Amino acid sequence: MFEFFNTILLPFRWFVSIIMIGFHEAFTFLGLDPASGWTWTLSIIGLVLVIRAALIPVFVKQIKAQRGMQALQPELRALQKKYKGKTDQLSRQAMTQEQMALYKEHGTNPFSACLPMLIQMPFFFSLFTVLNGISNAAEAGEKVGALSPDQVEQFDAATIFGAPLSASLLHGGGGESQVAVVILSLLMIIAMTASQFITQKQIMSKNMSEEAMASPFMRQQKMMLYLLPLVFAIGGINFPIGVLIYWTTTNVWTMAQQFFVIRRMPTPGSPAAKALADRRARKGLPVESDKKDQSAVETPAAPRGQRQQPVRKNRKKR
Repeated sequence: MFEFFNTILLPFRWFVSIIMIGFHEAFTFLGLDPASGWTWTLSIIGLVLVIRAALIPVFVKQIKAQRGMQALQPELRALQKKYKGKTDQLSRQAMTQEQMALYKEHGTNPFSACLPMLIQMPFFFSLFTVLNGISNAAEAGEKVGALSPDQVEQFDAATIFGAPLSASLLHGGGGESQVAVVILSLLMIIAMTASQFITQKQIMSKNMSEEAMASPFMRQQKMMLYLLPLVFAIGGINFPIGVLIYWTTTNVWTMAQQFFVIRRMPTPGSPAAKALADRRARKGLPVESDKKDQSAVETPAAPRGQRQQPVRKNRKKR
């Protein structure tokens, strides 16, 4: 099983290591010490920027899918009411089929919020296996992914604040570096879990409508709000510091990205949408909801009056 998993991750491992090498060479060209832990740290951050920039189209689709789910809530509640109390297999199957039809019609699904994270996971595990195998590869004089034996040895010796990038809380650097590893790992784990929690919390508290907050789907979201940070906090004790840097950086990116979206493009009916309308009103700018209300009042009136014309033509013929 491990060999199968390792085979699947092989191309991702090469991709991750090639990007890291590219950034490492670029920072070295700019005058940074190639053996410095900060040069390798910036290379890991560069890896995050490349992956997250590539995921921007997926993030846009995620936002559309999430809004589709919120718009779908009244229909889902009507569907649940329709099949309430029906526990036979045919009814449950019919309800599932109708739900899937609604998801397809609105171009969304309940798992859309997890899509960017699922896409990132192969790269995350690949970086984990690369950094986790650095020490053993350095001792054996072997390469890891695209990293040459010299680069592997160089990375294995690289430190920030006295802590090796390849060390973890459970498998510290030993000796004098052990204290630095423990302190830095704990700080990074706290930063990683806090940024994850804040990101999810601001979505739920600011960017969801009242209907979405009252939906059964929201109970799952609230559970994930506390479960995911807990999972990463527990798993973080085994993550090399380089992996903690990667995950903390990607969480900060997500947090900033969500803050921008919630402030500039909030979900209709959410507290963030009301706050945006208030800001626009204070600045004397038109509020989008007002435009929609006007168009809803003005445009339907004219066509309905004109569609009475066929009756007049029949009366003329008489």
